Amino acid sequence: MKKIRTLPILAGIGLLLAAGVAMKSNAKRPEAVPLARPAEAPYTSYIGGAGLVEASNDNISLGVALPGIVKAVLVRVGDRVQARQPLFQIDDREQQADLAVKEADLVKAQSALEEALAAQKDSTAQYDRVKDVTGPAVSVEDVLKRKYAAELADAKVASARAALQSARANMAAAKTTLDRLTVRAPMAGEVLQVNIRPGEYAATGVLDKPLMRFGSLDTLHIRVDVDENDAWRFRPGTRATAYLRGNRDIHAEVRFARVEPYVIPKTSLTGSSSERVDTRVLQVIYSFDRKVFQVYVGQQLDVFIEVPQAGGRS
Repeated sequence: MKKIRTLPILAGIGLLLAAGVAMKSNAKRPEAVPLARPAEAPYTSYIGGAGLVEASNDNISLGVALPGIVKAVLVRVGDRVQARQPLFQIDDREQQADLAVKEADLVKAQSALEEALAAQKDSTAQYDRVKDVTGPAVSVEDVLKRKYAAELADAKVASARAALQSARANMAAAKTTLDRLTVRAPMAGEVLQVNIRPGEYAATGVLDKPLMRFGSLDTLHIRVDVDENDAWRFRPGTRATAYLRGNRDIHAEVRFARVEPYVIPKTSLTGSSSERVDTRVLQVIYSFDRKVFQVYVGQQLDVFIEVPQAGGRS
């Protein structure tokens, strides 16, 4: 009898639980509020694209002409430098020793020239005394001997001068090699990134991670990728507005700088399952003053470019 009474009770409890779950699942969920609203185009007809901030002279990846161990890094990230200012140096002890040898060779060549000039002066004087003398006082053989000695002295002077010129060239080459071990700023700008430290080996060639990045940041550029399907709609010189990702209230109108007419494969993939890895893009460059729009090099922006209305003329 107790089992018979228990079953209806358990069934009732199960019904109540099922009703509670059903009511909870049917409850209206609050709408998700995005952390940041997406940017909206300020133009009626436009092209949208992702823009990458870069220096006005492109982001220069600095390398070394000669490989070696880094002796000193003379700048830090964020430093503003002038053109030809040293940035970092490669160990130069071997080149310093070679320069010392070349300097000694130059001194030796200069001394050899002075010696040759003195011998030339003496030989010329000896020949001048007898070249116009006639008669038995001086033999023909003696005149010829002194003449040939003077000519030999002239040849030795010419050889000594050539040796001196060669020594000067060798020393200049040694100084050039020594100077190439100091990497200097190609122009006035700012150090964007430093990936080398004293004691590390600096290799030549194109590196995955450049030794140092450098650029001029007084005026910044935005490199906008325009999908090839929209490239026909673009007109050079048209207006554009860039929006900061994460805060669409921060935006600025940017100036057209140039268009790079060679269409390239898209390289900035988002990782989305719908991303077309075969997409090609036209790169359009816009510029703006750093003081007007506070962004960082390498930052992505949402850019909207105004285009003519469909069916309209440019």
